[in-house]
Formats: sequence, structure tokens, C-alpha cells
Amino acid sequence: MLRGEHLSFRYETTPWIIHGLDFEVRPGEVVGLPGPSGRGKSTLAKLLAGHLVPQQGIVSCGGAPLPAGGFCPVQLIFQHPELTMNPRWRLGDSLYEGWQPDADALERLNIEPAWLSRYPHELSGGELQRLALARVMSPQTRYLIADEMTAMLDPNTQALVWGAVLGWAGKHGVGVLAISHDRHLLDRIAHRIDETFAPANPPSQGKRRRAAA
Repeated sequence: MLRGEHLSFRYETTPWIIHGLDFEVRPGEVVGLPGPSGRGKSTLAKLLAGHLVPQQGIVSCGGAPLPAGGFCPVQLIFQHPELTMNPRWRLGDSLYEGWQPDADALERLNIEPAWLSRYPHELSGGELQRLALARVMSPQTRYLIADEMTAMLDPNTQALVWGAVLGWAGKHGVGVLAISHDRHLLDRIAHRIDETFAPANPPSQGKRRRAAA
């Protein structure tokens, strides 16, 4: 599983953002993580994906520390895909950088071949987010962390994106951590809801059946 043990993190001039936290996602599991801004959800996402190093504790995937270089089995998708694309590269170059994307993922996301000859600014936010997802939906990815991944998308594109992610993750046994302010969305897609960062509201009523992909 993807596991963070006794994680603590703070920036140089801030109090602890996360302190002594244990967190885990199992293979093939979809975990929903709700909560308001400023609670530490995005910091946890970056720790679990290896973008930040905890001051205390350890992150492991399959019982081993995250790799220091090369492809990481934990991939993180942000809310704003344009920040993850080189504006000087054609999108085909970004898509095929380093590894071969999953052909099934490209089909599920309705990636149009014509997009690959364009630059990031020539696509809409929804189209660009679908390409950003296709980049990380690789056979080597074991866990996907979606940090407000569809918050800026229209409902139709949001449904397309989550349908593709859940179908792909279910087929390959990929664990998914879905971070969102939208509790209704998390209740629909997640196997369980983690209340670590949620306000003191009644918890979700156990497991819910996911929406069909």
C-alpha cells in the first residue's frame, strides 16, 4: 500500500502544517479526502507523491521508500494543468516524455490526435487536463493523487475525466486519493472517506457504491 507514517511537515517560518500523521491508501482503493482550504490536504498530497520531504516520518509504496530518481509509482495531478506543461513544447512531446502512455487511458479520455501537434495555450482547460492525466496514467503508476483535479471543469468534462480515471484504476488495481471541497463528488466516487482534514461534521455514511465509469 501507499503509506505515510508519523508524517510531520512545516515550512521554515510556519507552525506544523502536518504533525504526526498516519495515512494510507490500499491498491485499487479510492479514498476521498475532503476539507476546507488551508488544512494541509495539498501538503499531504505532495508528501505522498515525493514532491516534499517530511521533517519527520516516512512515505513508502509497496513497503519501499519512494525512489529518489526516475519514474515515481505515485503520480500527482493538480487543479491547473497548464502549470505542469512546458509552454514551448508541443503536447505530443509532453505526452510521450519518458514513457509510453496507456493506450486504454488515451481512449477513455477521448484524446484527439490533432491535439498532439498543438501547444498548451491552444487547448481548453478541460482538454489540457485530460492530456495531463494521460501522461500519468501509465502502466508503471500504482497510485494516483488527484488534488482538486476537476474543480475548474464543467460537469460534462468532470464526469468524463472521473469515469476514465475510475475505469482505468479499477482495471489495473491503481489506488486513488481524491482531494476535493466537493463532498457530494467524493461520496459518489470513493470507497471510503477520510475525515482527517474535514470540519467537525457528521461523517459520510460508510461505504457508497461508486458511480458507473
